[in-house]
Amino acid sequence: MEQETTKVTVRLPKQDVEFAKAYAKAHGMSMTEVIDRHLRRLRALERHTPSAELEAITGLIPPDVDAEQAYHDHLRDKHQS
Repeated sequence: MEQETTKVTVRLPKQDVEFAKAYAKAHGMSMTEVIDRHLRRLRALERHTPSAELEAITGLIPPDVDAEQAYHDHLRDKHQS
């Protein structure tokens, strides 16, 4: 089923328009397709919400801690016994 479309005029810096046109041409797309795909990605990101588990642990490690090094230290200590 075809979606209803609306024509819109957008003012952008010339270099952005030139880039978008070149990108579209290089990828075999129209400017409309480039913009549509980007907006679909943005819409998908808006719908994505982190899981409750991730939210619960976010921010628990202080920013000044090297988490990777702490993990390696933990493994070393754990397996030395």
